[in-house]
Amino acid sequence: MNNYLKLFFLAVLITSCAKNSKELPVDASNDQHPNLILTTKSVSEIKSKLGKVPLFDATLEKAKQAVDAALEKEIAVPIPKDMAGGYTHTQHKINYATMHKAGILFQLTGDQKYAIYIRDMLLEYAKMFPTLPRHPQMRSYARGKIFWQCLNDSNWLVYTSQAYDCIYSWLPKEQSDYLNKTLFRPYADFLSVETPQYFNRVHNHSTWGNVAVGMIGLVMNDDELVNRALYGLKKEDVDLKAKDNDGGFIFDKDGKAGFLANLDSPFSPDGFYTEGPYYQRYAMYPFLIFAEALQNKKPDLKIFEYKEGVLMKAVDALLNLTDADGEFFPLNDGQKGMSYYTASLVSAVDIAYYYGNQDPALLSVAKKQNKVQLDITGLRVAEALSTNKEKPFIKQSMELSDGSQGDEGGIGILRHQKKDETLALVFKYSAQGLSHGHYDKLSFSLYENGEEVLQDYGLSRFVNVEQKNGGGYLKENKTFAKQTIAHNTIVQDQTSHFKYDFATGSKNHSDKYLFDVSNPDFQIVSAKEINAYPGTELHRTMIMVKDANDAKPYIIDVNRVQSNKAHTFDLPHYYFGQIIATNFAYQTPKQLLPLGKKYGYQHLWNEGMGIANVESIQFTWLHHQKFYTITAATQKEDEILFARIGANDPEFNLRKDPTLIIRKQAAKKAVFASVIASHGTYNPVTEKADNAYTPIESVKVLVDTKAYTAIEVVTSEKNSLLILSNEDNASDTMHRVTINNKDYRFQGAYYYKSTK
Repeated sequence: MNNYLKLFFLAVLITSCAKNSKELPVDASNDQHPNLILTTKSVSEIKSKLGKVPLFDATLEKAKQAVDAALEKEIAVPIPKDMAGGYTHTQHKINYATMHKAGILFQLTGDQKYAIYIRDMLLEYAKMFPTLPRHPQMRSYARGKIFWQCLNDSNWLVYTSQAYDCIYSWLPKEQSDYLNKTLFRPYADFLSVETPQYFNRVHNHSTWGNVAVGMIGLVMNDDELVNRALYGLKKEDVDLKAKDNDGGFIFDKDGKAGFLANLDSPFSPDGFYTEGPYYQRYAMYPFLIFAEALQNKKPDLKIFEYKEGVLMKAVDALLNLTDADGEFFPLNDGQKGMSYYTASLVSAVDIAYYYGNQDPALLSVAKKQNKVQLDITGLRVAEALSTNKEKPFIKQSMELSDGSQGDEGGIGILRHQKKDETLALVFKYSAQGLSHGHYDKLSFSLYENGEEVLQDYGLSRFVNVEQKNGGGYLKENKTFAKQTIAHNTIVQDQTSHFKYDFATGSKNHSDKYLFDVSNPDFQIVSAKEINAYPGTELHRTMIMVKDANDAKPYIIDVNRVQSNKAHTFDLPHYYFGQIIATNFAYQTPKQLLPLGKKYGYQHLWNEGMGIANVESIQFTWLHHQKFYTITAATQKEDEILFARIGANDPEFNLRKDPTLIIRKQAAKKAVFASVIASHGTYNPVTEKADNAYTPIESVKVLVDTKAYTAIEVVTSEKNSLLILSNEDNASDTMHRVTINNKDYRFQGAYYYKSTK
């Protein structure tokens, strides 16, 4: 108690409360704390179930072991100095995470050593905080105090407010008043009125800021802070100047900010978050933890019903935006490997189960996660798992709309599953995605059994690795990862979509043309983009098709380009693995040179070039003991480029991944039509290759007019004809197309038939 008394006297507070602090019981009558995530009622129920619910008990025991180990060390509250990954940054993260767990342990075990630990640490922060200027690292548009950016300061306050709630009634009133006045209210003001460019945005950053201010406001019963969190700062109260990308005041379309605006604007009615799944995963914790707190303290707000239950839909959408291994598709800025095993998704699944409709499919995800949130939501999940109530979470083919009204394009996911064999195609025709968006209209990626076949690069960043730019974004994120050529989509004249202009990109989105997955053996998604290049229309149709005798589905990809001027068009395919064979000749250069000077081309080495010289090229590669082949319709003069990421990268920040680029030059209109097939395996033990040759023999463009495009896919066993209606997507329209003097009549936007 000596350190505590010293600090207490220095604060000129009443000392008599100190000697009684250990004797104060955990009593709901004292302002009814805890009342945010844990409540006096839920604590009572959880304590009655301890030792009877295995998964909850195991999660609690791991938390206890971690906190008990921390309690054996001296409290460390270092003066902030480092970027992400550095000592001071990491220590303050450990502190808030440990306080959070300690608060739960205090409530559920009654052991006051945990409350004392939180109290003593908070007093250290209260002593330090008033002395802190903004963080010495100058990198962020919104520098924090304890951390290099306000975002991390908000993380601290979101978790610490929960710990504070757990000991609030245990603390003497004089001491809670001192902490409120010296630490918590100033911290809330710092994150909001003192840093409006951070707080008053529609962005995942400001969501954390809103929730940090709102959570501590709920603890302190400060309605001004809670309203500030919900509705944002008023424009007339702060000098707000409209700015754009990364550092400005980006309100929603109605000029609103705050937590509710961050629910309204970035989320579509389907629960898709416009920044992409990586940042949706990151934002789901503050969204849902604040919602749970609001449900407990302000139930009249009916937050889980807001926008027709968008938070519950968001959890379902996010789980469906994962591959077979539970890893999120790296749309926009996204670090590969992030999955639903992360702590934020543990909370999301538990909260969605408890406040939703107790979907047993969520339990199967929770079972894989093998831990729960240590509150009533986690208890309910653990109880249900103990009685085997889970059912499989089946990821279906689906479309997720983008935009607050669901009218700004979207994401189309086509899936095939047969036992443990899975195939997933992810087609992106969404809005810009705020500051984390990429310039990749109509791009796609392909997965087999959780492994990338044709990849999206994701972000260029080593998160929390201090040696790499302090753990922050690398410059190559802008010079390559966000550029169009880094994605599997059309590039015109070696220039990125919208000329890489954020303001222009933010005003535009692609438009769905067709999405139909009613037939599992013929799933189709199609979209158009008319703004990426003025005077040029891009129309891409992707189909996952499986005929009766096919071992696996294959992908038909049809890119139509129509322009009012002649251009050069590139279509890259970012693959992994070893080149096995091609049916075209190519040359490799004696000296490596970049493919271009800007828009990402400066980061691609030109490793080889050939001329198609055939009507249908083939490119086969081997990856993870599986054979893949792209068979593409070409004109004889089309160029085929072999390229590899890594040029102009002196600090080796980029991965050295390869790509195959099909280039058409001096074209006003063009069709890139191809089939992507997974068709065989190689066993390195038996040294045997099975089905190493693709069954696809050729792909031909038979017709391409304003109204129709017809593609022929030839295999050794059959010919397949695909006809697409390019302008009329109505399901009841009757069409008639003549091909090689033969009439084809069909209803709807497409025709497909295979003949032997």
